[in-house]
Amino acid sequence: MKIMQHKFVEYIPEDIEQGTLYISMQYATAVHKCSCGCGEEVVTPFSPTDWKLLFDGDSISLNPSIGNWGFACKSHYFIKNSQVIWCKQWSNQQIACGKKHDLKNKSDYYTSNSATESPKLLKKFWSKVITFFKE
Repeated sequence: MKIMQHKFVEYIPEDIEQGTLYISMQYATAVHKCSCGCGEEVVTPFSPTDWKLLFDGDSISLNPSIGNWGFACKSHYFIKNSQVIWCKQWSNQQIACGKKHDLKNKSDYYTSNSATESPKLLKKFWSKVITFFKE
């Protein structure tokens, strides 16, 4: 198994070293070169619908798996406890289903969040307006 080193940085450097995951908490993203060695840069943004980073003080893990479907290599792996764990390569049909699933998850998440957040934001707005005019 390959080991993935990690560096916490504010800005992602121009020259990315193979085998190092650059993590910018300020920009909620991590970047590394594809673990297959093809040289492509892999960007993994952190969000409720993208990747999640786990740092235990020593090692790093990214979840879910990294599927480089847009690259010629189409590599697929996890980074768990700073180790690259290879997964079975997906077929074009599996890739299409995975992309569709990801889009649905994003749509569901942001639709449900905007439906619950809008009334809260509106209430907060009117509360501030009323407070302003009371003073």
